[in-house]
Amino acid sequence: MIKKFLKFVEIQTKITSTFAFANTLMYMLFLKHPINIPLMIIFCIAAFIFDLATTAINNYIDSKDYPEMLPIKRDRALFLIICMLAVSTVMGLYLAFKTGIVVLLLGALCFGLGIFYTFGPMPISRIPLGEVFSGIAYGMFIPFLMVYINNPDEYIILDYKNGVLSVHFMLWPLISFLFFSLVNTFTTSNIMVANNTCDLEKDVAVNRHTLIFYIGQKNGVRVFATLYYLCYAAVIAMVALKILPIIALIFLLSFPLVESNIRVFRKEQIKSKTFITAIKNFIIVNASYFIALTLSFLMYR
Repeated sequence: MIKKFLKFVEIQTKITSTFAFANTLMYMLFLKHPINIPLMIIFCIAAFIFDLATTAINNYIDSKDYPEMLPIKRDRALFLIICMLAVSTVMGLYLAFKTGIVVLLLGALCFGLGIFYTFGPMPISRIPLGEVFSGIAYGMFIPFLMVYINNPDEYIILDYKNGVLSVHFMLWPLISFLFFSLVNTFTTSNIMVANNTCDLEKDVAVNRHTLIFYIGQKNGVRVFATLYYLCYAAVIAMVALKILPIIALIFLLSFPLVESNIRVFRKEQIKSKTFITAIKNFIIVNASYFIALTLSFLMYR
């Protein structure tokens, strides 16, 4: 049963959320932010369970006409989805209660993106914004929730006095975080870009209007390469702006491996042969980013 469940939620694909957690934690350590360990544990568990739920929803919906695609019976699959959503929702509400309305609103937005990514009359995955939202959700929203629940006043301050609600944005911390989040955002989006570039003919046949549907395969490959190049530009900019120390430029050593995979993908966009380049590059880029952040923390703590 456990093996069937892990297959149902595609546990092997959860590397995206794992790197989001690891890199954000190291970024917080580098900045010497205080870390509320109990809240951090609850958040990571809630986010991971919700990630499992969104994949399960996707597989459940895709198997509507072909129930045999599911490793478990549909009624049991639906029950598991409801349980996972319920657990992650309760944990999310507890976090919001402990930290404030920003977590509630942003958490609700992430919840909505996850549910409606494959569900509803017009799923996000079937429109040109699927690639964008997948990257932003995993690369930006989840990391921001991590830093915010530990340091709410560092980024956004809400003040209610005499019937007036004031919102104060801490610009430099927010700008620094934005640059930090770009690596995970771009690499996560690129998994979807590569997937949809390989599946273009299939998507056209089922009237699935992804970004690649509109810009074509050749431009899809250009987007694929450009997003990786922007990852390196982001880290260089972080060092130039003194968000990260110069040791973080060790990240650039990963570029030849990434470029090699980009060349493989440029030659042919075949799901069974070259989609794996997006997974390889995701691991290479984010593992290198983790190393750069770790060295920054160790040398400047």
